[in-house]
Amino acid sequence: MENSETENPKKRKKQDEQEVWKWWEEEKHAEGVKWKTLQHNGPVLAPPYELLPKSVKFYYAGEHMVLSPETEEVAGFYAKMLDHEYVTKTIFNTNFFKDWRKVMTPEEKEVIVDLNKCNFKEIAEYYTAKAEEKKNMTKEEKLVRKDFIIMKDGNLNYCKIITKFDIIINIGHEACVPKPPEGHKWKEVRYDSTVTWLACWVENILGSTKYIMLNPSSKLKGEKDWQKYEVARKLYQHVDRIRNGYMEDWKSKEMRVRQRAVALYFIDKLALRAGNEKEEGESADTVGCCSLRVEHITLHDERDGKEFVVEFDFLGKDSIRYVNSVAVEKRVFKNLKLFMENKQPGDDLFDRLSTTVLNKYLNDLMEGLTAKVFRTFNASRTLQEQLELLTKESMSLPEKMLAYNRANRAVAILCNHQRAIPKTFDKSMQNLKSKIDEKQSQIKEFKKELKEAKKAYKASDAAKDKVVLDRKKKRLAQLEDQLRKLDVQATDKEENKQIALGTSKLNYLDPRITVAWCKKWDVSVEKVYNKTQREKFRWAIEMAGPDFIF
Repeated sequence: MENSETENPKKRKKQDEQEVWKWWEEEKHAEGVKWKTLQHNGPVLAPPYELLPKSVKFYYAGEHMVLSPETEEVAGFYAKMLDHEYVTKTIFNTNFFKDWRKVMTPEEKEVIVDLNKCNFKEIAEYYTAKAEEKKNMTKEEKLVRKDFIIMKDGNLNYCKIITKFDIIINIGHEACVPKPPEGHKWKEVRYDSTVTWLACWVENILGSTKYIMLNPSSKLKGEKDWQKYEVARKLYQHVDRIRNGYMEDWKSKEMRVRQRAVALYFIDKLALRAGNEKEEGESADTVGCCSLRVEHITLHDERDGKEFVVEFDFLGKDSIRYVNSVAVEKRVFKNLKLFMENKQPGDDLFDRLSTTVLNKYLNDLMEGLTAKVFRTFNASRTLQEQLELLTKESMSLPEKMLAYNRANRAVAILCNHQRAIPKTFDKSMQNLKSKIDEKQSQIKEFKKELKEAKKAYKASDAAKDKVVLDRKKKRLAQLEDQLRKLDVQATDKEENKQIALGTSKLNYLDPRITVAWCKKWDVSVEKVYNKTQREKFRWAIEMAGPDFIF
């Protein structure tokens, strides 16, 4: 039998394409039914903790102290973080020490009373050495030693680490229930075909339920994505009516209706998240549109030559700061003034509104419509419009990719998808600039050579000098093309330094827009989507033609 490692890559690629499950061509399930059969091997649980070598020591107040296995294991978690900025934060250290003491023996609790007196240095050095050892392994060694990996049908499947045995398994009636760890049993086995999770449990920090879901490239995930974008596309047929409706509601006699209308205007115009009600223990500083407080906006009758400007400044999802100044309709401005009257900075701006109320109203306007659908709709429409505006027939491939990334950036800016400037940015930009300078010097020198070749040809009119001249011209064209590519690369890198393109690409942009653009402009999909993304959006790659319009 031929070894798969030595197979022709093109042959293997063709086989992979043949094995694609075209679930989108199958008959749809009944309403609410997500699957007919479901088989899986259950979650992978962490193996038993391996004690540190006796040569690796923990010190308290300068004295060597032998820790109990559970206390030592948790100490290792902290030791691995010593180089991270987290350990410089008082609240992180306080929370860690509080939780660490929960696993200590009574004797350890009596001794270890101050985190500042703990010395984790040797433990940290041990784990750093182990990490370096793993990094230097061969591919084969990594596959043998890899923790938390199961082999299934010849594929590697990474699973979450679960430490408690209060796990609920969801599986098909006809399937074989996976075996729990020895000495334990599953909390419950369900056969619920209306949900898509495989296992769940209640985590012990905030008491919220955690789920193990299917791979993004699975049928259930793909169908969910497809349906999400179809609902957003459907909004295009209703959006004018909805916009006219909320503009009319700005004049309503009912305060709750006015607040709902202004909030919906912001969600539509600025792609703000609605802001879900918070769970217990969640940060009170992160808000969405419906949970904005008076302190989060400032009104300016005139600013930077514009009238009726609203200045936003608040922490959104994942504590990402949203700062924006936008000119709004006069009635929106007047309503905001009204909403802020006789309120303190910490009071709710929309005190007669909640996300639940807003989404119920939206669903009455169009089945399946929520505030999030507006975000998906506006993101996808922006990408579609920007691609049409920025892509030109005469563009080279690098220029087309710059146009695509600029269109994607417009969406990321709309959705406030920011990132910190990478630490390596300055160095990589300097390297790129050096390449550009070097290429410019090459071109300058080559132009001199070309000039000399032209003189030689004019003087001799010999065939051999004509050949030399033609070669010089061709080489100069190649160098100038390389310079253009480097210039485009530098522009793209600079414009993208604080923008996170991945979030919108994976969650808010209908992939059929991208696929259609690639097919229309003869750009390989591989230039836009990596392998994982291509698997996730296989349905779009197969379905969308060059004429697809969102």
